[in-house]
Amino acid sequence: MKRLARLIADRSGSAAVEMALSFPILLVLIFGAFDVGNYFLAEHVVAKAVRDASRYAARLPLADYPSCTVPSGGVAEQQTQRIARFGDPTGAGDQRLAGWTSDTMTTVTIACDNSSSYGTGGIYTDFPNGAPAITVTATVPYSPLFGFGLGTLSLSASSDAQAAVIGT
Repeated sequence: MKRLARLIADRSGSAAVEMALSFPILLVLIFGAFDVGNYFLAEHVVAKAVRDASRYAARLPLADYPSCTVPSGGVAEQQTQRIARFGDPTGAGDQRLAGWTSDTMTTVTIACDNSSSYGTGGIYTDFPNGAPAITVTATVPYSPLFGFGLGTLSLSASSDAQAAVIGT
């Protein structure tokens, strides 16, 4: 009986037990923080990619956008999609994100703007509806850093400021 009372009163292993109970929670918090940071980095990469692509598309010749449309499958659309995905109009090099596996994840659209910002005069005389303004949008699936996650997430971005096509 005396031995049992001494065993119950002994506190020498309590720190090890507390560590064993809290260690899994600590690991989840650490790896979760890394994965959240990776998610925000990937979101930033997609946002920068669509800004770069819209800036590139706005500098293409006006002849690439007949009557305020993007010819489907045309050179201008393909180059803009590759700028977003690879950072290069030829598609050379590595893609910006692991989950960005297809050029079709990037959408290139044009809308004509006849507001006072761009107008219909000057270099836009061939566009009676106004100056073409480029919008690039991308939706990319998020690849978790450690290979597992809480469901399927996707990263979506659209160019914040529409760029009027000025040609080269």
